Amino acid sequence: MMPPLPSVKPRVFIDADVLFAGAVSPSQHSASVVMLRMAEITLLEALTCEQVIIEAERNLQAKMPLALPAFHLLVSRSLHVVANPTAVDLLPYSGKADPKDLPILVAAYRENCTWLVTFNTRHYQPGVAGIAAVKPGDFIMRVRDLLLGLM
Repeated sequence: MMPPLPSVKPRVFIDADVLFAGAVSPSQHSASVVMLRMAEITLLEALTCEQVIIEAERNLQAKMPLALPAFHLLVSRSLHVVANPTAVDLLPYSGKADPKDLPILVAAYRENCTWLVTFNTRHYQPGVAGIAAVKPGDFIMRVRDLLLGLM
């Protein structure tokens, strides 16, 4: 008899650099793409905020505008986009992340995300309790380890 599986999906907050990488990746096997596909097929709940969407879209427009349709498709299929935190929301968390990225950390915390997936983990230090800032490849390896534990 198999042990029961957790009934709650992992809540993962996605940063702009991960969205950018997913939209421009030439491989369907890159960690960013795999993670976004996992969200698309509802294995995890992926969220982001308006600030992230604007940043990723701006960077794609400047560097790889042909990837914008793939980006919009990824967002529509994989992500739940939430509102940015207000300036008042940020006050209690001052110093917990790079000032430019603090709204992203606070949005992840507000949305009860356990993971904040980014290539710039150092921008989210010292962070807040309950959220692990990890790179996409590290997140995929943790999922892989969990799956191996089911055997």
